Amino acid sequence: MDELIKEIKENFLSLLDKDPYSLVSPCPYEIAWVAMIPHPNRPSEPMFGSCLNWVLNNQTEHGFWGNCNSGSEKPTLDCLTATLACIVALKKWNICSDVISKGLEFMDSSNAKKLLKEVEDHGCPRWFAIVFPRMVELAEEVLKIKILKDDQVAVRNILFKARKNIFETLMKKENEHLLLWHLEVLPSSSSHDFGNNIIKKDDIVKHLCEKGSLFNSPSATAKAFMATSNSKCLHYLQALVHKFSNNNHMTIGVPTTYPMDEDLIKLCIINHLQRLGLAEHFSIEIENILQQIYKNYDGKSYLKVGNFHSWEMLQLQLLKDSLAFRLLRMHGYKVFSRQLCWFLHNEEIKNHIETNCEYFSIMLLNLYKATDLAFQDEFELNEARNFSRKLLEKCISMEENGDHIFHNLIEHELSLPWMARLDHLEHRFWIEETKNHVLWLGKNHFRRLLSIHNDKLIRLAILNYHFKQSIFKAELEHLTRWCKDWGLSEMGFGREKSMYCYFAIASTCSSLPYDSPIRLAVAKGAIIITVADDFFDMKDSLITELETFTKAIQRWDGEGLSGVSKKIFDALHNFVKEMAIIYLDQQETSDITNFLREIWYETIVSWLTESKWSKNGIIPTMDEYLKVGMTSIATHTLLLPASYFLKPSLKISQLQSTEYDIVTKLVMIICRLLNDLQSYEKEKDEGKPNSITVYLKNNPKVEIEEAIEYLQEVLNKKKKELLEHVLIDNGDDDDDDINNNLPRDVRVLHLSCLKVFQMFFNSSNRFDSEVELLDDIGKAIYIPLKLDGLASNKKNLIMRRLPKAPPHDFPHLKSTGANCSLNMCHFSRRERPSKHFIMNELSLYAHNKVGNWKRIHIMPPKLNLSFI
Repeated sequence: MDELIKEIKENFLSLLDKDPYSLVSPCPYEIAWVAMIPHPNRPSEPMFGSCLNWVLNNQTEHGFWGNCNSGSEKPTLDCLTATLACIVALKKWNICSDVISKGLEFMDSSNAKKLLKEVEDHGCPRWFAIVFPRMVELAEEVLKIKILKDDQVAVRNILFKARKNIFETLMKKENEHLLLWHLEVLPSSSSHDFGNNIIKKDDIVKHLCEKGSLFNSPSATAKAFMATSNSKCLHYLQALVHKFSNNNHMTIGVPTTYPMDEDLIKLCIINHLQRLGLAEHFSIEIENILQQIYKNYDGKSYLKVGNFHSWEMLQLQLLKDSLAFRLLRMHGYKVFSRQLCWFLHNEEIKNHIETNCEYFSIMLLNLYKATDLAFQDEFELNEARNFSRKLLEKCISMEENGDHIFHNLIEHELSLPWMARLDHLEHRFWIEETKNHVLWLGKNHFRRLLSIHNDKLIRLAILNYHFKQSIFKAELEHLTRWCKDWGLSEMGFGREKSMYCYFAIASTCSSLPYDSPIRLAVAKGAIIITVADDFFDMKDSLITELETFTKAIQRWDGEGLSGVSKKIFDALHNFVKEMAIIYLDQQETSDITNFLREIWYETIVSWLTESKWSKNGIIPTMDEYLKVGMTSIATHTLLLPASYFLKPSLKISQLQSTEYDIVTKLVMIICRLLNDLQSYEKEKDEGKPNSITVYLKNNPKVEIEEAIEYLQEVLNKKKKELLEHVLIDNGDDDDDDINNNLPRDVRVLHLSCLKVFQMFFNSSNRFDSEVELLDDIGKAIYIPLKLDGLASNKKNLIMRRLPKAPPHDFPHLKSTGANCSLNMCHFSRRERPSKHFIMNELSLYAHNKVGNWKRIHIMPPKLNLSFI
C-alpha cells in the first residue's frame, strides 16, 4: 500500500495539479472525426495525420476503439460508435485494411451483438440513437457492406425510428443549436429522417464561439470546417491538436470537449478518491486542491445564464457547482445555497433539464447529493432536492432508458438517506461499481479517467478495504472473547449485540487510523450500555436493586452487589480502568478516571429515573422527559471519552463541564428522538415513557399521526442545525451564529455517531432485529469484494509494518506471557480461476518486549456457519 500511495502521489496527483487534461481518457470518436479532415491543398491526404496515426495505434486487441469498464475487457456502448468512426476514418484514406477488418470483426462479435441486443430489449440512451444510426450509414457508404446483419433488422429499425422521432421533435421545437451540436451525424438532406430542413453554412458560422469551435465539440467543429472552410474553425482545430500532441508532434488523444474546466476535473477526481475510501491517504493533497478551487469559486454562475454556448456547457457548469458545493462544505468552507441553486430562477433552463433529464442524470445525481448538506432555512436547497429527486425517479422509470448505466447509482442514492449510510459500506459499493466510474457524460461519450490511473486507484482501494476487513475481524474476535470473559454475553436476558456494536462503529468511522483504540473503546462501551439498559428495563428488576446498583456506581465500589449487577459493575470497572490507562499512555499527564466515572454515573441515574417512571406509571412533562432522555440515550457516554482518544491534546475542561457543547447536546437529543420514533409502540406496551406518548399526554387533542409528524419535523430541523455546527468552523463574521468549542475531528466523530443511530432507526428498529443487519455485517467484515473480473491482485499482497498498536488494543495476542502488539500482517491467497481476491489466511506477527516473535494464524469464519 505504501508503494502504491507514493506512486499515486508522484505520478497522478502531481499531474492533477500541473496538467489535469492528461488524466482524462481520450475520445476515439472525436479523434476519428478530426482525422477525416482533408488537407486544403492536398485533399487526398489528411490535414491532421497525427490523429490518423493515433487511430492506427490505439485499436484494442479485441478490435474496438474506446474504454472498457475499469479493470475489465468488456466494451461499453460508446465503443460501438467510436469503432465505426475509426473505421470510416481509416477507409476514407484507404489505409490499413487489416485494422479495418479487425474492427468489423468486433462489430460482428458476440460482445457487440450483446450490447445491441440490450438496446433491442431495453432501449438506449438518446445520444446513442442520434449517433449510432448515422455512423452505420457512413460505414456502409464507404465500405459497401452491411454493418448490421440480417439477424439485427429489429435493432436497426428501433434505432433508426428513434433517431427520426428525436430529430422531428428537435425541429418542431426549433432547437437549432442542438441540431448543430450533432452536426457531424445529422442525416443527409435526402434522408427521410431529415426532410427539407437543411442546415445552411450561415447557420453554422453564426453559432461558432469566439475561438472557432461549434459548442466546444471537436467532432462538430471538424464537420463545420469541412462544410464551411471557416478560418476560425481551422484555428480551433489546430490549437486542439497542438494541445494534445507530445514533443514528437504525435497526437496523444483528443477529449470529447475542448476546452474543459480544469477545476471540474479536479473536483471529479477528489470525489472519486473519497468514494473509493482513499481520501485518508491523500488528505494534504486534497486540502491543497480544494483551497485552490475555493479561491476560484466565486459562485457567480447564476450571473452567466445567457453565456452558455451549448447545453453541454450548462450541464458541466451545474455538475461543477454541485461537486464544489458538496466537497467544499464537507471540508468546512463557507458556500451558500445561491451558488448552487441559481438555475432554479430560470424557467428555460429548468424546462430543458426536465425534457432531457437522461442527459443530465449525472449532474442531477450530484445535485441531489449536494442537498444532503442543507442547513436550516436553506429553502432553495430543499427546492433543488425535490427538483432533482423527481427527475432522477423519472430517469429510472423511463422504458427507453433501460440501458442507462447509472440505474444502480440512482436507485442506491434514492433508496436510503445519506445520514443512514455507513462510510465503509459506501466505499465497497463504489469499488464494486467499476462500470460507473464515469466523470461525466459528454455529447456521446463517457468521460473517464485514463485506465492506467484508475486501475491503480482501484487496486489501492481493494488493498485498503481488505486490510481494514482483516483488522475488523481481529478486533471483533477480541471483543467477542472480552464479552465472554466478563460474562456479558451470557446474562440470560436482554440483547447480545457485540457484533452490531462493533460493526456500526467500525463501518462509520472507517477512516480512523488502523491502530486507533476508538473502535474497541466505543464498542465495549456500547455493549455495557446495552446490557445495563436492559437490566434497568427488566420487569423483574426491583427499584431497590436498581438503587443499590446506582449507589455502588456513585461511590465506585461494587461491595454488596451480586448476580447481574455485580457482573455489570465489574465489567464497567475494568473497562474504565483500561480506558484511563490507554489515555495515560497517549497523553502521559492527565488521568481521566474520575471523568469516566462521573459520566457513567450520570447515565445510570437517568436510567434509574426512567425505570421509576415506568414502574410507577408516571408520565413526565416533555421538558422533564427530554432532560432525562437525552442523557439515557448514552451517546455522550461514548462520544466524549472517544474524543479524548481522537484528540489527546484536548483539555479535560473542554468536555468535563456542567454544560455540554452544543454539538454534543444536539447529538443527544437527535438520537433520542430517532430511537423514540421507531420504538414508541414497543415502549407504550411496556409502560415506558417515550417522546411520542409524552407529547400525546400533554396534548390530548392531538392524534398520534400528528405527534409523529411534529416530532419528525423537530428532528429534521435539529439534524440540519447539527450539520451546520459540525461542518462550519467558527467564523470571523460578526453575524456568524456558529460557536464551536470542539475541534473539527471531534465534531465529525459526533456526526458519525448520529449516522450510526440513523442507520439503526431510519425506518425501523434495526438494532433490535436479529437478522436484518447480518448481510451488511458480512460485507463490511467478512466477505471479499466482488470485483467482476478485476485482476488487481495477481501477487501476494504484503502489508508492511503497521504503526505499533497500544498493548491494550490486542490483549488476546500473547507471546511468552508478555503483552503484544499487532505489528505486521501478511495476506496470502490461493490461486483461483475466479480472479476474485480471497483472503484465506491472516497471519499476525506479535512480538514481546524482548524481541521474541510468534506467528498466529487466524482463519476467517465460514459464512455458512456464521450467518445461516
